[in-house]
Amino acid sequence: MPSTMQGVRDIQITKTSCPEKNKPGYPGRRTNTDSDLSMRTLSTPSPALICPPNLPGFQNGKGSSTSSSSITGETVAMVHSPPPTRLTHPLIRLASRPQKEQASIERLPDHSMVQIFSFLPTNQLCRCARVCRRWYNLAWDPRLWRTIRLTGETINVDRALKVLTRRLCQDTPNVCLMLETVTVSGCRRLTDRGLYTIAQCCPELRRLEVSGCYNISNEAVFDVVSLCPNLEHLDVSGCSKVTCISLTREASIKLSPLHGKQISIRYLDMTDCFVLEDEGLHTIAAHCTQLTHLYLRRCVRLTDEGLRYLMIYCTSIKELSVSDCRFVSDFGLREIAKLESRLRYLSIAHCGRVTDVGIRYVAKYCSKLRYLNARGCEGITDHGVEYLAKNCTKLKSLDIGKCPLVSDTGLECLALNCFNLKRLSLKSCESITGQGLQIVAANCFDLQMLNVQDCEVSVEALRFVKRHCKRCVIEHTNPAFF
Repeated sequence: MPSTMQGVRDIQITKTSCPEKNKPGYPGRRTNTDSDLSMRTLSTPSPALICPPNLPGFQNGKGSSTSSSSITGETVAMVHSPPPTRLTHPLIRLASRPQKEQASIERLPDHSMVQIFSFLPTNQLCRCARVCRRWYNLAWDPRLWRTIRLTGETINVDRALKVLTRRLCQDTPNVCLMLETVTVSGCRRLTDRGLYTIAQCCPELRRLEVSGCYNISNEAVFDVVSLCPNLEHLDVSGCSKVTCISLTREASIKLSPLHGKQISIRYLDMTDCFVLEDEGLHTIAAHCTQLTHLYLRRCVRLTDEGLRYLMIYCTSIKELSVSDCRFVSDFGLREIAKLESRLRYLSIAHCGRVTDVGIRYVAKYCSKLRYLNARGCEGITDHGVEYLAKNCTKLKSLDIGKCPLVSDTGLECLALNCFNLKRLSLKSCESITGQGLQIVAANCFDLQMLNVQDCEVSVEALRFVKRHCKRCVIEHTNPAFF
């Protein structure tokens, strides 16, 4: 798809009213001009999907095109016919002109009009859909709807998804062949019914983000991954009822014993899925063997045993986060070290049971590590930092904040080995002084971010860093330095 045809549609639905709906010529009103519409057009929705009960649906380009419901206090999708061929709105009057004097834009072919529409935001696209029948059909060109994004905590997401997918399925019955991305993050009214709609109508779906939608369950997620074989990116962070990712039983029966490899998910974010346990992680690993990015932040029930299962099946992981998993220890890091040179990103922040022993495992085998977040791992000392610096020389970002046992000695080893360091956080490291910072600044010229908040460092040391690292942004709590 060329870059000019982005096809991303951000739909933000709020609660207002539509005063236009009772005026003559309003597209949702049956008049003589639209009495001969076919059943096909009468059964399909306008891009103006939802109208909030108090404000006009269109306000100088702000907000989405909408149509209102008679149900007070609830936002729902309404289905009505497309506008007539000629404009009948009383505020818009067209001067009669000969055919040869027709507006120049009407002479453009359809493909050119679609390309122009691809640059419009959703609310403007919906306005264009109300101009005439031709523009209505062009505005619903599937190429303009590769992505659907719904936002808002109060919208009726299930109904909106049903209306949208039904309209996009019009030319290809029952399936939306062009829709690849659905983002409904933060829509708390999303339920399993909305996910069932996506699973049944969007076989080409590649990306699904439902973070913060805590009403969805395992069964609906299973349906999506079973019926959308091309799904690669799944974000269920904050969905507390989701405990694992697997195929439905019906899909498993139809596939071979190695059916787990049929799930093509590569990116999985299960941050704040508090109910996830080792057995659930075992199921995920067995079914999602192609994982490269996995985020398990604040999955507080996970232990080293779950990580052992993960390393058996998912050997291609490049990025892994187990931040705030308080039961993960050095034994878990020994399992993670089996990823070897494939691992580039690791976050073990606030894993209080991690010490220098675990850091040595990772540093010894994961030599191509680029990012390490070990904030709050109070068992890490200068010895762990030294071993890390000598073995992971391509390290670009390191967070060892709130590690009180790390001192200038560890910083010196880091500065003399990791010349490519760009981001360094030493927040609340009580043993760090200005001398250690000066050694870092004198060797790491590409440093772009330095966090020394709550550290006892002098103004002279901060100025030294600023002189040697011109592009460095320093986060500090010293009122004398500015």
